[in-house]
Amino acid sequence: MGRRPRDEEADRAAIRAAADRLLAGTPLHSQSGKLTASELIAESELRRNVVYRHTDLIQEFQVRAKAQDATPTAMQELADENRQLRSEADDLTVELRQEQARNKTMRMIIAELALERERERAKAELAGVSGVKVLPNRL
Repeated sequence: MGRRPRDEEADRAAIRAAADRLLAGTPLHSQSGKLTASELIAESELRRNVVYRHTDLIQEFQVRAKAQDATPTAMQELADENRQLRSEADDLTVELRQEQARNKTMRMIIAELALERERERAKAELAGVSGVKVLPNRL
């Protein structure tokens, strides 16, 4: 009982499909999506020795990757969008901190005004109950 021979055409189709996905920036199995032979192997889900039997497909992939400037267009767009969103998030963080500082100041002012109001109400109540006039504070 020997091994069943590999389906070379199915292997080639898997490698081509993996190359197309990597170049399009839509990998299914690759961790990084980089345009390298190792990522091509990972994306194809074939054993390394099986993929390296098809050196013409590897070379074709490398030529296409080089022509594409080694970064898939979709991946570059995502990286650009990510940079923009991070910048916006940083700006919003600064704005939030400023707003929190203003909020803290306003809370302190409100607390002080509430104490002043309570002090005035207590003075008025004391003056009304005892018939004693409260002298103004001379500080």
